[in-house]
Amino acid sequence: MFYLTLVLCFLCSVIMTPFVKKLALKIGATDRPNHRKVHRKVMPRLGGLAIYISFLLGMLIFQPDKEYHIPILAGSLLIVILGVLDDKYELSARIKLIVQIAAALIVVLWGGVDVNSINTPFGGEIKFGYFAIPITVLWIVGVTNAINLIDGLDGLAAGVSSIALITISSMAIIMGNTYVIAVSTLVLVSTLGFLFYNFHPAKIFMGDTGALFLGYIIGVLSLLGFKNVTVISFIIPILILGVPLSDTFFAIIRRIVNKKPLSAPDKSHLHHCLLNLGFTHRQTVLMIYAISVFFGLAAIIFSQAKVWGALLFITVIALLIELFAEVIGLVGKDYQPLLKRLKSRVVSSVKNR
Repeated sequence: MFYLTLVLCFLCSVIMTPFVKKLALKIGATDRPNHRKVHRKVMPRLGGLAIYISFLLGMLIFQPDKEYHIPILAGSLLIVILGVLDDKYELSARIKLIVQIAAALIVVLWGGVDVNSINTPFGGEIKFGYFAIPITVLWIVGVTNAINLIDGLDGLAAGVSSIALITISSMAIIMGNTYVIAVSTLVLVSTLGFLFYNFHPAKIFMGDTGALFLGYIIGVLSLLGFKNVTVISFIIPILILGVPLSDTFFAIIRRIVNKKPLSAPDKSHLHHCLLNLGFTHRQTVLMIYAISVFFGLAAIIFSQAKVWGALLFITVIALLIELFAEVIGLVGKDYQPLLKRLKSRVVSSVKNR
């Protein structure tokens, strides 16, 4: 029965997307080209509405018996309403942040989805106490915006989200969490149905309706099953979302280094850097897909590692991320602390011979 539900959700997304496209053009929910954007013509937004409707259909059929099920649906509905209004009216960053926090609080306070404590690798425990709620809200809001930030090329956010959902469902299978398996696969097939129209050259954009919804639901799902976990295990959802989170992290560093407001838009995100290096639109998207798969596999391998092996593994991953960011100029052309140190070591070793 569940497999039929997945097929139904996929077909619903494929069928609904053209209707949503017509609706977007009719109400003026469109994305006009400018100096920061890659597309050259007016494009309909609102595509995430097709993803959400298809997902909602699956959830109505599935109807799981979990205390956080209704709160998750309520929070995602609020996020979708926010996305629809933003796609149409382009709301201010402050309003969007307030609504995102409200949606996160719904699942935290009503659904009880929060991280209360973390067990250290050496037998201790870190209890968050009153900080459990703000930490959880920060994670959900952070992931929500991270997915939104990478939505800059045809099929990019949809594809990266799909890879993250595949990884989350794989981890859920390992942990035996049937709820996360079901919800993540329902969102996955709904997103893949939309991706049929969104991959380059795109016929419709998911808009904030899709990017915020996917970010929100992925943020929530990545927390389920990681309550009261070890420090090592808590790194797994960070690895799963390696592409959007690292892109967001370096965007913050870039704006601090350049003394710009954190909310200031620019053309220095991961996909912009790869395009500037000469890769085509399609090549850039496929390359970021490959990086997302790397992070997904890293998360699964990491989950099976012992403590010291996991610490070594994450150190290597962190160094690789920093090197990659410096090579492509993710922070800036002059920001190369690690590369400069490596070059100086190589030069000094050559001179000493």
